[in-house]
Amino acid sequence: MTPQLEYIGQNQSMIDAARMMREHDIGMLPVLEENQIVGTLTDRDIVTRGLAEGIGPETPVSRLMTSGVELCYTDDDVEEAAKLMEQKQIRRLIVVDRTERSVGVVSLGDLAARADQTQLSGEALKAVSQPPH
Repeated sequence: MTPQLEYIGQNQSMIDAARMMREHDIGMLPVLEENQIVGTLTDRDIVTRGLAEGIGPETPVSRLMTSGVELCYTDDDVEEAAKLMEQKQIRRLIVVDRTERSVGVVSLGDLAARADQTQLSGEALKAVSQPPH
């Protein structure tokens, strides 16, 4: 997993999110409401839900984000995380400890970076890339 997370408030703008992503060289931000993660915003969300729809750069990220959050725990098995990514067709999971405190994010790239998980990440990528049923 990538052990650090940057967050954005639900009322911050799309332009704020894009700048944060550029500054931190990341493609996803958990979205907070009163210190609780209520969704995620990806660079793809900005393009497909923002720019492609002609939404202005000052639009709050709450209009562009994916509501709800898929989580895994720090002590979950890598295969469990990959399976959840396959089932939900998502590329990233927020990682939390058993007190529900977010501690990082695991991505398909993280799985691919582990030599012993190459086949696993390939299977997850294939499943995530399939159109929804």
